[in-house]
Amino acid sequence: MKIKNILFSICILAMTAQMQAQKAAVANADKQYERFSYIDAIATYERVAEKGYKDEKMFQKLGNAYYFNADLLKAGKWYEALFAMNSNQEPEYLYRYSECLKSMGEYKKADKILEQFNAKSGNDIRAQLFENNKNYLEDIEANSGRFNIEDAGINSQYSDYGTAFIGNKLVFASARDTIGVYKRVFTWTNQSFTNLYSSEVNERGQLQEPQRFSSNINSKFHESTPIFTRDGQTMYFTRNNYLDGKKGKDSQKITLLKIYKATLDNDKWSNITELPFNSDNYSIAHPALSIDDKVLYFASNMPGTLGQSDLYKVTINSDGTYSKPENLGKEINTEGRETFPFISDDNELYFASDGRPGLGGLDVYVTSITRNKFSEVQNVGEPINSSKDDFGFFMDSASRVGFFTSNRDGGHGYDDIYKFSETRKLKCNQFLSGYITDKDTGKKLENSKTSLFDDKFNLIKEGYTNAEGKFTFKEVECGRNYYVRAEKKDYETNEGKVSILKKSGETQFSLPLDKRIKTINIGTDLAKTLSIPIIYFDLDKSFIRKDAAFELEKVLAVMKQYPKMKVDIRSHTDCRQTAAYNEALSDRRAKATRTWLIKNGIESNRLTAKGYGESQLINDCACEPTDTSSCTEAEHQLNRRSEFIIIAVD
Repeated sequence: MKIKNILFSICILAMTAQMQAQKAAVANADKQYERFSYIDAIATYERVAEKGYKDEKMFQKLGNAYYFNADLLKAGKWYEALFAMNSNQEPEYLYRYSECLKSMGEYKKADKILEQFNAKSGNDIRAQLFENNKNYLEDIEANSGRFNIEDAGINSQYSDYGTAFIGNKLVFASARDTIGVYKRVFTWTNQSFTNLYSSEVNERGQLQEPQRFSSNINSKFHESTPIFTRDGQTMYFTRNNYLDGKKGKDSQKITLLKIYKATLDNDKWSNITELPFNSDNYSIAHPALSIDDKVLYFASNMPGTLGQSDLYKVTINSDGTYSKPENLGKEINTEGRETFPFISDDNELYFASDGRPGLGGLDVYVTSITRNKFSEVQNVGEPINSSKDDFGFFMDSASRVGFFTSNRDGGHGYDDIYKFSETRKLKCNQFLSGYITDKDTGKKLENSKTSLFDDKFNLIKEGYTNAEGKFTFKEVECGRNYYVRAEKKDYETNEGKVSILKKSGETQFSLPLDKRIKTINIGTDLAKTLSIPIIYFDLDKSFIRKDAAFELEKVLAVMKQYPKMKVDIRSHTDCRQTAAYNEALSDRRAKATRTWLIKNGIESNRLTAKGYGESQLINDCACEPTDTSSCTEAEHQLNRRSEFIIIAVD
């Protein structure tokens, strides 16, 4: 017995020691995680997890570490384990898990997770964008197939990204290590820090062997995402907070990113200065220039940012100073990542985002800039975008040839640069047309005034229908909502809302107009002529509600205007309840209507009344013989109607 107790105690001590070791390992990994040493943290977390150790916080950090390193497949594995352990997580984990599912091609499951995210996230812009565009995959498909892509021919087994042209050279960032034996490692990815490289384009458009760009620009820390002014004399680029041998850090002792400026002097880049709106306490990165070089766009997580990073802009003044950074707002930015801006010669803003409905990870989006206003943001589609991270879009607007970066399957390394040629523009051309008609006869009405309003009822255009009653408004914006108003003498004005299609073509929309003075003859149904609602009785009741009696005032007024008019009141029900019950109910309703008119001054000999129950249905919503029907409430309502048929006029 003593031996058994000793063995049991030894086992308990061993298990306790193992648990303590696991906790110590996790605590060490947590420190690495907090220092953004994600690769080292992952190795420790996974080693502990393989031994069966389960911890909710550890699964969160494992998923995040892979997610922030753009390995969404492995991130998804740990987020799935996290939700299996405890499904009640913060909304952000739902969103990240949905992005991981997209990277696996599981879009239906991703959308279900997004539904949960929407329910928990309140007014999150990403939730609103998904809620307003649940058919986003159809829109992306419509925008796809416009590019031919190929490997750029300059990629290494490391990270290569962020391109720009100066003269006949493509400049890009790379983590390839060409210095020698010593290699400085960025612990976030366990790769070398990136430097700028350039590759000359030969006469056949092929990129030559990359060379280091400039020893004055490249440092022992990150350099990336250059942009050059049109005269080639000034460049802006991203670098870690490092200048003149001094490294800056934030309050957590982390070296963040800044944008620097350099000028070309005797064919050498010099006069490197940091921009005045940089800060040690937040990152500013990935510069882009407007067509006239007077506005600088960039990504940042500075105070006031909506999400993990937003797009901003500053004006470059004539004296070289800069305006205060301006957030591009909710039309562009979300609670996710907006980054890598680029302005084309067509004044289009291309950028990468993981906060909008997309294919997974970062996708490339585009919007036109007109008078400082943005058009609808659109996903550029496949093959530029994939289920992985796609970003760093850059294009020559004249040739429609450009480059982008992706970590998609089949590449050489962590990120790779791809070359593309655009075969057709995304520009969506739509025009709106339709007919103005007489509501009763269907006749097309020529010379009807038509007015087009935007979704805030600002007048845009006016015109008149042609001899065939047709109107046309050219160059309306794809995907926008408008209102059309139609006016014509002797007709009531009518207007309606129309949603313009999101692909090039024609959106058709027509409006019927009611005559102000209507012709009535024997056989005319006054209920239709006077637009009397179908129901003015409560369910299963036959007395006329006070709030609906004014509808019968319309019939009363017409019958008083024509004192020799005689009317047959006919009441109908839907098929629910038995046929006998419905016939009796409708008969009571018809007679109640007749009684109301008599009490209000119509002679009894001018009125007849009968209930027809469910015997004259106007659609296929019959219930017999099972007393059941698959029709909707709206379909049943069409059968619950009252008719006032004129049987004599004079």
